[in-house]
Amino acid sequence: AADEHAARMREAVRTARNELFVHQRDHRRIEDELRRCNSEIERAVVTRDRSSAELEQLEGDRAQLVAEREAVFSRKQDDAAELRRLITELPAVENEESEHRSRAEALANSRTTLEERTRVIAAKRTELEVKVAAIEERRELLIGRQAETEARLARLVNEREQARVRRVQIEESITSVAELDTHLVERQQLLEQWLGVLRAEQRAQSEAARRVSNELSQRRGDRSAAEKELVEVREHRGRLELSDTEYRVKLEALTEALRRELDTDPEIAMTTPCPEIESGLAPEARVRELERELKIMGAINPLALEEFEELKARHEFLDGQVNDVKSARRDLHKLIRSIDDEIVGVFAAAFADVSENFQALFTTLFPGGKGGLKLTNGDDLLNCGIEIEAKPSGKNVKKLSLLSGGERSLVALAFLFAVFRSRPSPFYVMDEVEAALDDVNLSRFLALVEEFRSDAQLIIVTHQKRTMEAADVLYGVSMKPGGSSKVVTEKVNHGNIDRLAQRVQNADEDQSAA
Repeated sequence: AADEHAARMREAVRTARNELFVHQRDHRRIEDELRRCNSEIERAVVTRDRSSAELEQLEGDRAQLVAEREAVFSRKQDDAAELRRLITELPAVENEESEHRSRAEALANSRTTLEERTRVIAAKRTELEVKVAAIEERRELLIGRQAETEARLARLVNEREQARVRRVQIEESITSVAELDTHLVERQQLLEQWLGVLRAEQRAQSEAARRVSNELSQRRGDRSAAEKELVEVREHRGRLELSDTEYRVKLEALTEALRRELDTDPEIAMTTPCPEIESGLAPEARVRELERELKIMGAINPLALEEFEELKARHEFLDGQVNDVKSARRDLHKLIRSIDDEIVGVFAAAFADVSENFQALFTTLFPGGKGGLKLTNGDDLLNCGIEIEAKPSGKNVKKLSLLSGGERSLVALAFLFAVFRSRPSPFYVMDEVEAALDDVNLSRFLALVEEFRSDAQLIIVTHQKRTMEAADVLYGVSMKPGGSSKVVTEKVNHGNIDRLAQRVQNADEDQSAA
């Protein structure tokens, strides 16, 4: 019962300490939040003061700009009155132009100056109006920021009050935990006294158990010695029985061997005189010598001849297979060399044709430019690569990546059409290859298409209207979400492109309505 009570008290102490740790952690967290709220309040106050100062400065700037605008309007009215007066006097001055040319020139210069000044004033008025509008917008923004800052200050004040209430609650909890800790310390001291008494009783019981254990260990040692002696006696008896059995088995085997091999009984063999042995040689040595000769001779295999014939036939078969494999290997090497030679010849011819056509097409797409194809390793055509050299007119570039997007597209088109021209095909498919081309380069591309359309069919996916105009047949594809696609076909005449676009749009609307 005392152990259970002590365990419960220890569990209560551990629980109270955990709660104290949790409360202390909450207290530190709330203090951190309170400090953060105070810092945010201070920053908000500083922001509000700065906003108020900026607002006052903007109000002063606005008043100054309004005054400048009124002064400019006043000067403009004066200049307009002066201009009207000069225009009124202008007919009289023109009548007296022959006599007062110098005065007319001065008035003309004054009129030009007034017009220039009027334009300057109008520009300045526009600039002032823009500034006033910007100041008004900034003033509204600052008013909104001030309202937001005041709302945030009010919210922070509420949070600070809530934090203060929580702090008071936590301080009360800490006081309760301190009282509980004092009570737990008293209970712990009482538990330690009980534990001292229990430890003394436990030591006495341990001493008695140790004495009993020592005596039990001694009894177990005596028992182990007796069991070990009994095991040794049993093992000796077993060895004797095993030796007796071995002797009987050997005797029976020898008797059986005498009867089987020599056709005699043991009694007759015992009475038979020993064979003559060379002088100086013991019978045991003679027996060992004969056994060694029999062992050297080895066992007799009656199937050795048949096995030899089988192995000989197997060797001849495998030898024939190896010769067939070697012959097939030689034939394959010859075939590979012939195919490699043919590939090299075809590749060299194709490369020469493509290189020649690429140079011609490059000068067509880049007037004044120079382009060509080069092998990376001309000695090994089977493992070499191809490099494209492109130098448009007026540029000296080392890499294709330094060209613009349209120029790279034209270089690719030159290589593509060079392959088409070198090895013609019934039809070609291209997908938005002219998307990056401007009007001039697009015209060159369409000229190539016009050249190739007489020998093959070209299928081009495009969004360029000029490419569509060059086509014979247009196909528009429409598909609603989750539905199947619908193809709209139109043969190109005049105005068919817009009509096809309208049909595709109508098909989309019909599918959406469906």
